[in-house]
Amino acid sequence: MYSNMNSNEGRIKIFSGTASRYLADKIVGSYGTTMGKSNVLRFSDGEIQPYYEETVRGDFVFIIQSTFSPADNLFELLAMIDAANRASSYKTIAVIPYFGYARQDRKDRPRVAIGAKLVANLLTAAGVSRVITLDLHAGQIQAFFDVPVDHLHASSVFIPYLESLHLENVVIASPDTGGTKRAHAYAKYMNTDLVICHKSRLRPNEIEGMTVIGDVEGKNVVIIDDMIDTAGTITTAADRIFDKGANTVRVMVTHPLLSGPAYERIEKSKITELIVTDSIPLKEQCSKITVVSIAHIFADVIRKVHSYQSIGSNFIF
Repeated sequence: MYSNMNSNEGRIKIFSGTASRYLADKIVGSYGTTMGKSNVLRFSDGEIQPYYEETVRGDFVFIIQSTFSPADNLFELLAMIDAANRASSYKTIAVIPYFGYARQDRKDRPRVAIGAKLVANLLTAAGVSRVITLDLHAGQIQAFFDVPVDHLHASSVFIPYLESLHLENVVIASPDTGGTKRAHAYAKYMNTDLVICHKSRLRPNEIEGMTVIGDVEGKNVVIIDDMIDTAGTITTAADRIFDKGANTVRVMVTHPLLSGPAYERIEKSKITELIVTDSIPLKEQCSKITVVSIAHIFADVIRKVHSYQSIGSNFIF
């Protein structure tokens, strides 16, 4: 009587939210499949209602959507998860290359929201079965979920790119003390020295001062960070490092938010090259920016999650 209830249990379907279609197309191309058919109904007052144009009953449903601004991107993902569950998907998995609100991972002052936990609660309430994401601003955000979280690292694409440059006298740098652990992992893997930039802020997105700790004279410096927003910290760090005698200053950042004066600051800075992933689409063209795609990494992880295989080979460190 029940033998065929999950006859489609092994079938996979990949869908995309509107904000990440550019990346989702590359992911399904790398996976070797076609994009699932979905659409979004938009009401005149601004409301959105995502819907699927094909059955997902009994399927593994993977929904690709980064949750950068505006908030509609997050709500669209939540609604797509809800719609898939109401359409009787077997499992609904959110693929979130950039997890928005990740900077709000704790109460850093009285009477503030913990936005990252709120987003995790919303995804759980929507019915997500699993989350696949990339370079969370704080790794402990994984603990905000009661479902499995696959936390991927951009080092899987950054390290090969950096090695292809064949640089000598490389030094890894962190633009602030908060990113020291991430930068140290790169420095340890590449067997190089670590430089730390210590900054003090007047307020968010506004730096009061910065000090470079470590020797950079005659070195090719690579600054590592998880995101770049207004580019104030990164460009200040790059300029300070260059002024201390560095030959070149490259920056490797996973998520290119690049808001406000970011593009102008980058162009005017002493940054040799800014290397980013395509977790977020660039708003403008910039001669100093190189985009390294993470599509093949996500495609491989989706394949392994679907077939219940280990994803350990996708981590360099």
